[in-house]
Amino acid sequence: MTVQLSVSARNGALDAFETAAGATAELTIWSGAQPATCATANSGTELVTMTLPADWMAAAATGTKAKSGTWSGTAVGVGTAGHFRIYDSTGTTCHLQGAVAISASDLNLDNTSIAVGQTVTISTFTLTAGNA
Repeated sequence: MTVQLSVSARNGALDAFETAAGATAELTIWSGAQPATCATANSGTELVTMTLPADWMAAAATGTKAKSGTWSGTAVGVGTAGHFRIYDSTGTTCHLQGAVAISASDLNLDNTSIAVGQTVTISTFTLTAGNA
């Protein structure tokens, strides 16, 4: 049997994620494959780090939660974006990681080929709760 949550329970869990990561969470984009877990050390080359806007996710609705505001930063490395991590405001605790692509990925960029000094902009990012 599969456990199913109500829409309000799914929304609450998604909103709690943003609270846990904090109001000024940090997003990093790395080259290469993502580590096995958030607790595993970083891998690849750090391409860009950006501080997310103070209200970086919209309120959860119907079991989903989308990015809010503009997510962009200036690249500090060169390479092809492969994965991302979202950390707390201190940049030490990874709360989420996933794949990066131009479309149809966990986190979608305007361009995955990154060069130093380039402005990197996140085009779409949505969290979806289980059974939503």
